[in-house]
Amino acid sequence: MKRMGMIFRAKANKALDRAEDPRETLDYSYQKQLELLQKVRRGVADVATSRKRLELQLNQLQGQSSKLEDQGRKALALGREDLAREALSRRAALQQQVTDLETQHTTLQGEEEKLTLAAQRLQAKVDAFRTKKETIKATYTAAQAQTRIGEAFSGISEEMGDVGLAIQRAEDKTQQLQARAGAIDELLASGALDDPTGTAKDDIAAELDRLSGGSDVELELQRMKAELAGGSSSSQQAIEGGAQDGSQQSQQSSPHKFDKQ
Repeated sequence: MKRMGMIFRAKANKALDRAEDPRETLDYSYQKQLELLQKVRRGVADVATSRKRLELQLNQLQGQSSKLEDQGRKALALGREDLAREALSRRAALQQQVTDLETQHTTLQGEEEKLTLAAQRLQAKVDAFRTKKETIKATYTAAQAQTRIGEAFSGISEEMGDVGLAIQRAEDKTQQLQARAGAIDELLASGALDDPTGTAKDDIAAELDRLSGGSDVELELQRMKAELAGGSSSSQQAIEGGAQDGSQQSQQSSPHKFDKQ
């Protein structure tokens, strides 16, 4: 069970690490700090409100104390010592309350000053964290973009890897089809496969056709040569025949001339 729990935690940690985006984590931390700063400010406001309420009560009690003191003087001036004593007794009770309220006021004022200072320090930390957060986010974004560009150029990214695999599969299929087509052509040429269309011939038939076609061409060429040779020989024979006829006619006319002489 311990081993299974460790394996589960390890896999969960790996999955969380893969899903975690530092920029989102920084934004979340900054949001939490803002919430804490807001709580501190709210605490300062509550303490200031309590201090203000004590100040109002102090002012009210001090006004009552002054009023009782004036009433005691008037009663003593009128010869009513008992009333003057009662007024002074009430004034003494109010003074005790004033003293207690002043003590509380001093305490609240000190707390308010502490909370105000803490709020100012926290505000400074939040501002510094915000600047650092934006710097880290910008650096992380630039590094991520640079990594993606490098992976794209090197071809090791997931998208480019899929493209490379698709190209490799296309090339393999193309080579397979080319090999199959070449094998079929060889089988048809060798006569191992019959061509139902009758357009393909085996090697022997193709060679015979080539020889017969070549012999036909040769025969036609010989015939044309013979015709040309025959025509030139006839012309030569006609010229030679004409020359012989002329000589015979001259020989025949010359004896007649001799006889006349």
